[in-house]
Amino acid sequence: MSNQWYDANQQYLSASIALIRHTLEQYTVNSFNSSKKLSNNDKYEQDLQKAAEALPSPSALERICQIFGLSAFEHDVLLLCAAMELSNNFSSVCSAAQPEEQKPYPTLGLALAALPNPHWDAIAPYAPLRHWRLIKVGEAHALTLCPLRIDERILHYLFGIQYLDEWFSGMIEPLQSHNDLMPSHQTVAEKVAAILSHTSTMKALPVIQFYGFEEFASKRDIAVTVCEMLGLQLNAISAQMVPVIPNELNNFIRLWNREILLSASALLINCNELDTSDVTRLRAIAHLIEGLNGVLMITSRDRMTVKQRPAVSFDIQKPTLKEQETMWREALSDLIPQLNGEVNTLVNQFNLNAVSIQAACAEVAGALSQKQENDINNILWDACRIQARPRLDELAQKIEPAADWEDLVLPPLQKQLLYEIAAHVHQRSTVYGLWGFGGLSARGLGITALFAGPSGTGKTLAAEVLASVLRLDLYRIDLSSVISKYIGETEKNLRQVFDAAEEGGVILLFDEADALFGKRSEVKDSRDRYANIEVSYLLQSMEAYPGLAILTTNLKSSIDTAFLRRIRFVLQFPFPDTIQRAEIWRRVFPTSTPTQGLDPMKLAKLNVAGGNIRNIALNAAFLAADAKESVQMKHLLRAAQSEYSKLEKSLTDAEVGNWT
Repeated sequence: MSNQWYDANQQYLSASIALIRHTLEQYTVNSFNSSKKLSNNDKYEQDLQKAAEALPSPSALERICQIFGLSAFEHDVLLLCAAMELSNNFSSVCSAAQPEEQKPYPTLGLALAALPNPHWDAIAPYAPLRHWRLIKVGEAHALTLCPLRIDERILHYLFGIQYLDEWFSGMIEPLQSHNDLMPSHQTVAEKVAAILSHTSTMKALPVIQFYGFEEFASKRDIAVTVCEMLGLQLNAISAQMVPVIPNELNNFIRLWNREILLSASALLINCNELDTSDVTRLRAIAHLIEGLNGVLMITSRDRMTVKQRPAVSFDIQKPTLKEQETMWREALSDLIPQLNGEVNTLVNQFNLNAVSIQAACAEVAGALSQKQENDINNILWDACRIQARPRLDELAQKIEPAADWEDLVLPPLQKQLLYEIAAHVHQRSTVYGLWGFGGLSARGLGITALFAGPSGTGKTLAAEVLASVLRLDLYRIDLSSVISKYIGETEKNLRQVFDAAEEGGVILLFDEADALFGKRSEVKDSRDRYANIEVSYLLQSMEAYPGLAILTTNLKSSIDTAFLRRIRFVLQFPFPDTIQRAEIWRRVFPTSTPTQGLDPMKLAKLNVAGGNIRNIALNAAFLAADAKESVQMKHLLRAAQSEYSKLEKSLTDAEVGNWT
């Protein structure tokens, strides 16, 4: 509001209170002191008229009356309560007007007796004054004696002060735009603004829903932009803060609907982190959506069902690859010459939004200012990997890779296939981007590998090596957390896994995948039918997943052939022969481990896989350390006996006959 309106509004409010005060004083004289005479209301009405003429637009008091449809008597009751807060010694005026009750405050009885055009239902619960909480009614032994008090939000509004009601403190926060929208998101904002503008005269505006795996930040910026176009202030509430107790929820709805009438406000309900198993909160949110008026927007990961009210939904995706490339080039404009085409590689590997790109660039700037590393490409890659790191703690285990190519003992064919997998990941930007293969189809661009072979033959170790050389995070999927006996839960959990890894900085390792990706069964009952639906969902998810997914199994034959057709690489990890076992023994002890008299060729006679060899070596190291000796053949013999006992096998003379 302009200063002119603000000053004129103060004058109008003061003149109105002066008139209501004089009316009360005149009632007191007429009722209890007939000998005293007061002037009539003409002077006060003239002052009020003069103040009204000075207003460039309606006063706050007039707006209140128009917004809530107050009668002349209700207008005076509201002013009576406001005068108690704003007029000096008004309590004495109220006491003088109520000599028998000695009430130094406004009451309904006083209003009915002293004010013109009284009507009893002005104070009814359904009438505007109480329904919209414009005034509060205190406690007394009779309704007419109850103290009346103006609501603080309304009192400040009469002064021309706009603010969010204190009742919402801690629940609702105003939102401001943090980022310029990408063209694809700007298009969505313009569509939403057009929809709300076109339907502004409807009784119930449609609910606008922004759903999809994209983070809250992008959806928030779209919503803020929409409100800026419509001249509204956007406020947000988290789904976790929505009241679930019926009385509190109904009070929230009533007060927010009042806020919509008092100010140009819109509400955004953030359901991105909503626990869909919390039925009580889901019902509360549904009731809130149906009870609120005005512009209402919702953000969520999945599309929510909205009943009893029209709804328009938009699937919000991350910025397109072209938009991401533009963001990178603008953010790194000063460093482009040093990147040697790394931007294209980043765009094709990491699917980041504007906030994540800005955060990665800030991290790079900080690292370069401290001269932590000369290789800017590595700094940038690791910053992107951190930004793309998913939240998979409940469904997966993060593995810190510590192995490289030298730690792998495999036949040449298997090792060559691993090199090819790494090459496919490294050259994604060239083949899919520059060479145009990505434009042929949006599906099947992910890289999937099946590692099959007996336990301990190096399948997980190979995954660690790939994660290490590719500088990507490795997550092993916890199948016990993913697979559920409840229908639909397995697909939900798998979707969380694939969606969380969508940003591209992750290698997914499905250990013992035959339990999850097994053969589809013949349908004999409803459980078989839903199990096959789970398998079909997995097929679609794998085909669409843009990153590297590695499946491991001890039995290749147990994998559904439909999966095998969609797997780009299949590596059979053979049981190591004597020469390979000897090579594993040569590499199993760290260089800092003291050893004495170890014979790799003799050790290689143990008919065990690499995983068992590591267990034996580790156990022997503990035995030697406890004896304060170097690791020797005798320690390895004892460790081998323990390992064989675990495997329910017996050591033969051919294996250990000439060890000691």
